[in-house]
Amino acid sequence: MNDLNKINPMYQFSLKAFNVVFHKAVEQAEPCEDVKGRVNILIDSVTFSTFNYISRGLFERDKLTFAAQLTFQLLLMNKEIDVRELDFLLRFNIDHSYISPLDFLSNSAWSAIKVMSFTDEFRGLDQDIEGSPKRWKKLIESECPEKERFPQEWKGKSSLQKLIMIRALRPDRMTYALRNFVEEKLGVKYTEGRKTDFAKSFKESGPASPVFFILSPGVDPLKDVESLGRKLGFTIDLGKLHNVSLGQGQETVAEVAMKKAAKEGHWVILQNIHLVARWLGALEKLLERCCEDSHPDYRVFMSAEPASSPQGHIIPQGILENAIKITNEPPTGMHANLHAALDNFDQEILDQCSREQEFKTILFSLCYFHACVAERRKFGPQGWNRKYPFNTGDLTISVNVLYNYLEANAQVPWEDLRYLFGEIMYGGHITDDWDRRLCRTYLEEYMNPNQFDRKLSLAPGFVVPSNLDYQGYHNFIDEMLPRESPVHYGLHPNAEIEFLTVTSDKLFHILLEMQSPDAVMGEGVSQTLEEKVKSILDEVLEKLPEQYNMSDITSKTAERSPYILVCFQECERMNMLTCEIRRSLKELDLGLKGELAMSSEMEKLQTALFFDNVPDTWTKLAYPSTYSLAIWFNDVMQRCKELDSWTQDLSLPSVVWLSGLFNPQSFLTAVMQSLARKNEWPLDKVNLTVDVTKKFKEEFNQPAREGAYVYGLYMEGARWDTQTGVITEARLKELTPTMPVISVRAVPNDRQETRNIYECPLYKTKIRGPTYVWTFNLKTKERPAKWVLAGVALLLSV
Repeated sequence: MNDLNKINPMYQFSLKAFNVVFHKAVEQAEPCEDVKGRVNILIDSVTFSTFNYISRGLFERDKLTFAAQLTFQLLLMNKEIDVRELDFLLRFNIDHSYISPLDFLSNSAWSAIKVMSFTDEFRGLDQDIEGSPKRWKKLIESECPEKERFPQEWKGKSSLQKLIMIRALRPDRMTYALRNFVEEKLGVKYTEGRKTDFAKSFKESGPASPVFFILSPGVDPLKDVESLGRKLGFTIDLGKLHNVSLGQGQETVAEVAMKKAAKEGHWVILQNIHLVARWLGALEKLLERCCEDSHPDYRVFMSAEPASSPQGHIIPQGILENAIKITNEPPTGMHANLHAALDNFDQEILDQCSREQEFKTILFSLCYFHACVAERRKFGPQGWNRKYPFNTGDLTISVNVLYNYLEANAQVPWEDLRYLFGEIMYGGHITDDWDRRLCRTYLEEYMNPNQFDRKLSLAPGFVVPSNLDYQGYHNFIDEMLPRESPVHYGLHPNAEIEFLTVTSDKLFHILLEMQSPDAVMGEGVSQTLEEKVKSILDEVLEKLPEQYNMSDITSKTAERSPYILVCFQECERMNMLTCEIRRSLKELDLGLKGELAMSSEMEKLQTALFFDNVPDTWTKLAYPSTYSLAIWFNDVMQRCKELDSWTQDLSLPSVVWLSGLFNPQSFLTAVMQSLARKNEWPLDKVNLTVDVTKKFKEEFNQPAREGAYVYGLYMEGARWDTQTGVITEARLKELTPTMPVISVRAVPNDRQETRNIYECPLYKTKIRGPTYVWTFNLKTKERPAKWVLAGVALLLSV
């Protein structure tokens, strides 16, 4: 329980609270005459009660982490699994240098198989897959590979070994495979994930254990409190319920209400306590004072939003530890979201407008739009560059606006409506230009005159319904909406694979960090924490290249062209990074030998090396990257090699590895400057233009006559068709296909091609948002809107 606050500081539990749960579980356990049987029943009851008590206060995304951690700890304790195998599953340190011989296996999956084949448990796995590819292909391409039987003798492997194989072959299915594993080891009741009824949670509360709601956007948990209050006779009208919304000097009102309630046995609701940071210390003391000698009916309900980062967390430990924590999250999936959006209205609202058909049809489109923008968040940066708190208020106000505009105008004012919804109601939340374009495109697709004659599809096979009544719309959703898929949001099915893979990698990373180093090391493992860190440290120091001698390099030529300046800047940036890596590792080495006292900085570095993370002090001087330490360091070495060849004679490489630069913007600007100088164009009147060639890097042996050739770009959300030279649908399971070499030139703005192009953003990593580099105009035969909704972008690293 105590380790959970590593995931989120909201997850705090006290021994006192655990004690209560423990004793209740003992009371509720079934009686049994046989001592051994009774002990097992008790253990089971205590484990499950604690599991429920904690799960109720966890966010959906952390529930599986907790269930898996519990399962692994219990199995380790009972010696049912091997520490080394668990460590391998969680770390998954893979040398990514192997090339897959089979078309249905990616290079990273094949690399994992090769590394596994060096161990006793998986010896021969690589030959087996190559030897009978048909059987393995069937398993790998299955919809639910975690439920399939493995070929040949592999079906006899332990459940944990099968997890390792699935993680290698289909990392996107790991959350499902892990859930099956928990179910198999602990029983189905640990994975059902039903919502606890609020009345049941209320029974466990008392004057000393308040109920604490952890808020999520778009959900109001206090409705539950009010409706239970009505049943039990605690309402505002009867004077037995005090509802205080904090902020703007409401603290004194809250204090008076709590003292009165404690004396007379009332309920108090304190909303949004995260808004009054300064008062929280006083609230903690007040909660303690009020529950002493209080009326037995006295109850406190609090709500707060979780901080966006551990540094921003302000809720005191004392409040969190004793409270019964409950999370309420918005529904997931298009089906649930669309019903929830429609639930904000009723038959009366549908009937209120004199232009019934237009009002209802646009209202339905608005509900779909609302469900779309809310649920698209789950696809991470491919969905939205940044996270936005879209809420039901945006939807209900938009419907009011719609009503007023239809009543006042003879024609439907499409432009005005789209502007109000897209730039003001929903757009008011949006801070990124690309996200604004996405929101605008959704509205252009979902709101146009076509929807009145049943010609507008919101999703493939889901046409805007004609004039129905309120219940009719709900039934229509149940009958007509296709099953959940990224296609509902205009995304390619690959978006789901990407989202699931990222989720599973995060899950394992958190699980790894939650294992105590001693547990991971276990008995019978030869290396200690220090030894492991020492071996990584030695390896990095041994491979780390020398610093660039700037005076030597700058004296090679007197010319200071834009490209040469970029080269100098890159060398200087690399020097700063390698210098810090060398300094910090040498310092840590002395600390490990005992010749220097270990500082907190050195300890952080040691932990990062142990968990295969890139240390923060290095990241600050480096470039945005999502890699783990081993892959990241290889990447740094590659970049140094590239710079070595560039600094030899300072002439531009025939094809520049754009992804290998600290500052790709400065290189692209240099292309514009060079051509603008050469042609005497004013710099503010030119822009870049790109032509995607049909060749790859190896086929070029001299630089471009104009501008530069660049490589190392990937496309996400679609692929480039080399034959026809346009963007086209991605292939299934091919998430980020490589782009051919691109020729980058500058042309005056008035000569830019504007027809049949998609303005494609280029980002440094999959995180998108803040890693934006440039916009490349790519040719397309399809409507650009298709690629906007699919979140198509170019990436410099994957």
